[in-house]
Amino acid sequence: MNMNYTAEELAFRDEVRAFLDAKLPEDIAAKVKGFRKLSKEDHQRWQKILSEQGWYATHWPEQYGGVSWTPVQKHIWDEESCRYGVPRSIPFGVNMVAPVIIKFGSEELKRQHLPPIVRGEIRWCQGYSEPGAGSDLAGLQTRAEDHGDHFIVNGQKIWTSYADKADWMFCLVRTNPDAKKQLGISLVLFDMTTPGVSTRPIKLISGSSPFCETFLDNVRVEKSQVVGEINAGWTIAKYL
Repeated sequence: MNMNYTAEELAFRDEVRAFLDAKLPEDIAAKVKGFRKLSKEDHQRWQKILSEQGWYATHWPEQYGGVSWTPVQKHIWDEESCRYGVPRSIPFGVNMVAPVIIKFGSEELKRQHLPPIVRGEIRWCQGYSEPGAGSDLAGLQTRAEDHGDHFIVNGQKIWTSYADKADWMFCLVRTNPDAKKQLGISLVLFDMTTPGVSTRPIKLISGSSPFCETFLDNVRVEKSQVVGEINAGWTIAKYL
């Protein structure tokens, strides 16, 4: 596609092409162009390369490790990425939970979670849908009982993409069962190795899929891992 790029934009395109020529692994590009599945290690290897270049979180504020590209620069990157066979970023960390943490999270959460996300070290999954709360997400029943400095979470999530490969989950839970259903929900973060967290892949007719069931049985979640205010999770979910 021919566009009337400025001299600065053409220079940026040359920079992108030089970077991809030098740094994009041939085996990863071949998988992308051949529509073959990339492994977790493939994604993390490429994320590390992008992070070292400073080009992984292109829509984050610079103070958190992002880069201030113009819309045209982002278009150039997307166009060249398609041409070269660059993997699409798995969105749950860099595109989904990170902007939420930047917008609503405490400084402690930002310090803890943003650096490993921008370095491509941590893989996230999204705990939203439940067996009885898909289209009616506000009807979710996963409960988080208040135990002082922490919650004990019980419930089930479904269609949790890549939960069996994720390191952390951002999860909607009900922290006030007596409130109007949209007003009693909080967004919490927890490590997938926390005792009581288990996953089970949901196989499709193809024999495999990214989807999982996720079971939460007496999972301890520190209140420091709540994003934003307790019971304000519905507002945050809409922002995401």
